[in-house]
This record gives sequence, structure tokens and C-alpha cells, in this order.
Amino acid sequence: MITKSKKWQLQEAKNRFSEVVRKASEEGPQTVTKHGKDSVVVLSAEDYRKLEQPKTSLIEFFRKSPLSKVEIDLKRDKSPARSVEL
Repeated sequence: MITKSKKWQLQEAKNRFSEVVRKASEEGPQTVTKHGKDSVVVLSAEDYRKLEQPKTSLIEFFRKSPLSKVEIDLKRDKSPARSVEL
């Protein structure tokens, strides 16, 4: 689970990069700000993998859907298109 991020000013993060990395591993994401605005977030590899991986495959998602048992009529209406005066 990802918790609230600690904020570091860019210069401080550069000077204490080892600490930023250690805290990202032990305490969770670390936000680096530039000119007072959030710029990047340093994550542990484990947190990144959790964000990167889908929880289930697309096929599993559709299989577990409450609509999976609904019959859908996929027949196409082959009647000619209506006439439009241009």
C-alpha cells in the first residue's frame, strides 16, 4: 500500500539522494519538488511493480463481470440506408 509521500526540494534531494532512496524503500514514495511544485516521485521497485501490473487480465475482467452472462444480439441490420436530400 502506498502511503503519503514526504516532500523534498530538488537541491536537498540531490544532496541527500541515498537517503531519499532509502526512505522510498522503507517508508514509501518520496516526492521531489521543483520551484515549489511536485516534479517527480521516487518509488521503491516493489511499489512501482504494484502500480505497473494490472490486477487481472482483460479476459479475467470480462469473465468476472456481472454482465458476462448477458446475451448480446450482434446481428447487423442489413436494410438499406435512408435517403437523405443534400
